[in-house]
Amino acid sequence: MNPLLSAEQAVLGSVLLDPNQLSRLDWLAPDHFYRPVHQALFGALRKLRSDGHPAVGADGPVPLSWVTDAVDEAGLHVRGLTAVYAHTLTQACPRPEHAPVYGRMVLEGAIHRTVAQHAIRLHQVARADALQGEVEGALRSADVLAGVLTDLARRWGTDPRPVPPAAAPATIPPPVRADQVAEDERFLLAVLAEQPRAMDEVVAWLRPGDFADPGHEQLYRCLGALHHRGEPIDRITLLWEAQRRGLLADGSLSGEQLTAICDSVGAGSAEWLGERVMRSSLTRTAAASARAVRVLAEDEVLVPGPLINHALHALGPLDEVRARWETANGRPAPKTPASAPSPDGPPPARVHAALTRSTPQPAPPPPARTGPRPAPAAARPPSRATSDAPQRPAHR
Repeated sequence: MNPLLSAEQAVLGSVLLDPNQLSRLDWLAPDHFYRPVHQALFGALRKLRSDGHPAVGADGPVPLSWVTDAVDEAGLHVRGLTAVYAHTLTQACPRPEHAPVYGRMVLEGAIHRTVAQHAIRLHQVARADALQGEVEGALRSADVLAGVLTDLARRWGTDPRPVPPAAAPATIPPPVRADQVAEDERFLLAVLAEQPRAMDEVVAWLRPGDFADPGHEQLYRCLGALHHRGEPIDRITLLWEAQRRGLLADGSLSGEQLTAICDSVGAGSAEWLGERVMRSSLTRTAAASARAVRVLAEDEVLVPGPLINHALHALGPLDEVRARWETANGRPAPKTPASAPSPDGPPPARVHAALTRSTPQPAPPPPARTGPRPAPAAARPPSRATSDAPQRPAHR
């Protein structure tokens, strides 16, 4: 038995048996359901409630028209729904009063599904941008994914914040255009080795990790070290720096590889070549982040809170590369506005969503006092428990 399918049937069955349960499911939307017939039926039930159906708020048995009208309304948007299936849904609901818990299960499945879908979309766009030498599509898809994660966190009733997972998800490095990327990297390294002042054009925003080839990455580290110490850069000093770092001994670099790069034509713009290398780094990082988010979303053990926060953490490397990309192009990276806490407490929708996951605990009895008798109730300020301000519930 599929737990998610059972939860969707139980939610709909509870509302068909008790229309007043809809007031406890305001945070649940039709698109949170996986099956289209369930989406249409839940949307129809919400529409009947907003239209003032007589079954909503009425005392006594639920009239049959509540079921038939819901089936008729849903039938306008989906085919194959019959009154027989509606009655099957009522039998699939153990207890109508448990509707918020069933709805939470549906929301959990929707969060996993939504995060996975947007991660797949980001990966596809990043791969397409890598083939076309573009980055804008990947950046837009990353913004959409980050916005979706923030919205899902608020629906779940928690604060979106990047949190690293206990164990990093295992992902396969995305394939790259090895020929074109490696050629750009070799040309850039040749220019940096040939032109003394070329490092000044890229050192502020280009990092060794932006190179796809491990040998090119190590050679750029050597160039950066020489530039940082103010030492001259040429074939001999590069070879000496590589030897001091143990790169020749462990096979990370070879003398022939370094000589081939230094003997290449070192004419060209280091800034332009550096931007090409960084463009490739950005699309690779976007694809890698998308893969990590998808692995997290497909982990059924993760509850939505940690899933969202781990996914935001997986997007961190892309944010870092993007900030340097914007610096290289002379424009500031877009900043995500931080949501300031409301002076009146968290929004009611978040409180409502969180309450569906929290079991209210009875307040402990006040300790016995041996001092003077307390003042009358009229003379005391209202306690926090009786305040009208919404209190933020404890999350599990």
